[in-house]
Amino acid sequence: QVQLVESGGGSVQTGGSLRLSCVPSGHIFNVYAMDWYRQAQGKQRELVAAITADGNTNYGDSVKGRFTISRDNTKNTTYLQMNSLRPEDTAIYYCNARIREHRDSRINLYWGQGTQVTVSS
Repeated sequence: QVQLVESGGGSVQTGGSLRLSCVPSGHIFNVYAMDWYRQAQGKQRELVAAITADGNTNYGDSVKGRFTISRDNTKNTTYLQMNSLRPEDTAIYYCNARIREHRDSRINLYWGQGTQVTVSS
C-alpha cells in the first residue's frame, strides 16, 4: 500500500521561508507527475505547483516567483521551497503523486495527509 508522507510545515512570520518535502513509501515501480495543493480554512483546495516526471513545472498565479517545486527522482521525492511567505499562504498543504506500483499495474493517484503552514503578520 503506497502512502505519501509530507513534512516541513510549521509556523513562520511574514517574509519567512519553509521547505516542504513529500516522499512515498511502499512498493513503487515508477512515479510520474507530482503536485502540491493547499486548502485554507473555508476555501476550496487549490493547485500550488506541479512538476512532471522530466521536470517541467507549473505554478498557481499567487505563488509565482516565490515558491519553487523540485524533485529528486532517485528518492521519488518532491520539494516545495516557499519564500517570502505571506499570511494568505496559511493553509494545509497536500502533495499528490501518480504512481505505478508494479510494472503491469495501472497508474493511481495518491494523496498525502497534509502539513500545516501558518504565516503570521
